[in-house]
Amino acid sequence: MNKKIFVILGMLLAFTSTMLFASEAEAVPAEETTVEAVEDAGIPQAAKYVAAAVAVAMACLAGGMAVGKIGAAAMGAMAENPEVSGKALPYVGLAEGICLWGMLVAVLILIL
Repeated sequence: MNKKIFVILGMLLAFTSTMLFASEAEAVPAEETTVEAVEDAGIPQAAKYVAAAVAVAMACLAGGMAVGKIGAAAMGAMAENPEVSGKALPYVGLAEGICLWGMLVAVLILIL
């Protein structure tokens, strides 16, 4: 489990640094080379994209873990008692809704 967390954090760091450096190069026009122009043009725009990516990534990771645990418990309960399926399956759908909320937050970050 710790290995997965370090891999995910490493990938997040790599994508974040790539996004920050890529947006700085293309965001500043040639005639505006002051320090304030670089800070105003490059970093906030890149920070929006990184924040949106983190929102979706964390929501999808959390949703995946929730669906894994709830789905296994629901399938076990339905194997023992088939009448429980109507009560167990909606919880799996609720756990998948976490991913949709993450995507909604990301869209709101990018719009505002």
